[in-house]
Amino acid sequence: MSTKPISDKDFEEQVINSKIPVLVDFWAEWCGPCKVIGPILEEISEEEKDRIFVVKVNIDENPETPTKYAIRGIPTLMIFKDGVLADTKVGSSGKVAIKDWINSII
Repeated sequence: MSTKPISDKDFEEQVINSKIPVLVDFWAEWCGPCKVIGPILEEISEEEKDRIFVVKVNIDENPETPTKYAIRGIPTLMIFKDGVLADTKVGSSGKVAIKDWINSII
């Protein structure tokens, strides 16, 4: 697994304090579109490991961070750059669209 599960407790350390950009996937086990996008994010994480760190936050197990960032629907993808939220994408997308989105930000 290339993506890394993180929790409310280590969000700041893993995302805000990261030296490279971080893509955060807010998801849940029961979410169909989350299951579709999961393998895509695994591929991107492996292919882009030197450029971006991909992490997953299970919203059912970690309610504080999704509340802090006003997550209303899942999957929600957020890119943090230099500790700051750079952009948000809600809903499932294909691999090319996600990679284009990442490239437009980092």
